[in-house]
Amino acid sequence: MNWLIFWIVLYLLVVIVLSLRHIKTSDLEQYLVNNRNTRTLPLVFTVLATFVGGGTSIGLMAMGYESGLAAVGIGIAYVIGFMIMFFFAGKIRTFGAEKKIYSLPHFLNHNYTSSDNPGFTKVFSATVSGVNIFIFFFLLAAQFVAMASLLKFAFDIGYTTAAIISAVIVILYTAIAGLSGVIITDMIQFVAIIIMIILIFIPGIVDDTDMFNRLEELPANMLNGSYYGWIFLVALPLFLSWSVLVRMDIWQRILAAKNEKTARRVSIISGLGMLPFYIIFPAVGIAIRIISNESLDPKDVAYIFIDRHSSGFIFGFAIVGLLSALMSSGDSFLNIISISAVKDFAGWGKPKGETIMYSMIRFTTVGFGIIALFVSLVFPYIVDLMVVGISTIALFVPITLFALVSKNAFKHRKAALASILSGFIVNIILFTWGILYPEQFSAKSSFIPAFIIAAIVLIIGITFFRKKQPC
Repeated sequence: MNWLIFWIVLYLLVVIVLSLRHIKTSDLEQYLVNNRNTRTLPLVFTVLATFVGGGTSIGLMAMGYESGLAAVGIGIAYVIGFMIMFFFAGKIRTFGAEKKIYSLPHFLNHNYTSSDNPGFTKVFSATVSGVNIFIFFFLLAAQFVAMASLLKFAFDIGYTTAAIISAVIVILYTAIAGLSGVIITDMIQFVAIIIMIILIFIPGIVDDTDMFNRLEELPANMLNGSYYGWIFLVALPLFLSWSVLVRMDIWQRILAAKNEKTARRVSIISGLGMLPFYIIFPAVGIAIRIISNESLDPKDVAYIFIDRHSSGFIFGFAIVGLLSALMSSGDSFLNIISISAVKDFAGWGKPKGETIMYSMIRFTTVGFGIIALFVSLVFPYIVDLMVVGISTIALFVPITLFALVSKNAFKHRKAALASILSGFIVNIILFTWGILYPEQFSAKSSFIPAFIIAAIVLIIGITFFRKKQPC
């Protein structure tokens, strides 16, 4: 416990010092996109820290314990997704700099709305931003669940108390520092993850699985990745991979890049760099599944593994390292939804000055953080929160891809709105069905038909519009 307290105090001091560097800034460009002047290495670190951060890492460990190698499919899908992003990253960065774009919803509003039609602009911006905020609430809540799980065991406190402490830390830091502070701490947190993998995770996995010889003890559907069904496994590279193209956290990083070359380079390096993590983290869960003789709560797997394979100095470092990784993802998600709520609801009020908007973003950060805390308290299921959050994002793929390749996406704005609404409604209905009746439908697969519906509706809308045009 003494070493744990030492590492927590040291980490919090570092965070406070870094936060104070940014608390006086009123430069919106710095707060939102780090002045669009970020180099390759910091961007790669912050992308990887977000994609393999605490919520994802603990979520993947939980998923590995629950389903085996199905979790690795998510990593493969993301590698494919970053290769797709490579072809658009340069264009996104340049377009963002020229048009002062700060986020994906901002980009979509720019392409599909006009000040000449304020009624449609309000509906479209509210739909796009509202769906995005809804999605990232799930991802943010997953971070709070994971942080609470660690604190609960480490300090022998109740889950509710641990969740509140976790939320307060993330909310205060994010409100103070913005993206520039997030990038700096992400670099530190990513290094901590690397050290933990080398000192604890890899040796522990090898030891628990007896050099992987005990993998044969697992059920066949955990080894071949079909635990959630073959449809889910096949859908990951086909549909989830495209979600990288519409991740708001990735857009924020691409928009913050120094130039087009940096943006493209970050896409390639991040895609290749994340795959090992998406193999190692599920392997931790698999290892605990092999050696455990009792049914465990999946969200507790990370702590059980660390407690089993470390002690004293290293144990304290590992717990704080995971907490910092959770914070790296949590502050990114909270920063994103707050920016979107203030910047992207186009047409819902008079333009505001930078100082007012800056204050509103910080105020919104606190409010949204509290709501996400509530979600983590009433629905503390980290695997469901993680999978639903990262998969539902794919609903934006059809209209985003069309906006990137079309010369006049504005003509098809109604089809774009219908695409998002139809996909989101289908996803909500199927997800709810899966939660209430898991024996009839898997909630984790709700994004598949939703993605297909969103694409079909957009294609039909575009085709119908063109047929109406005079030859």
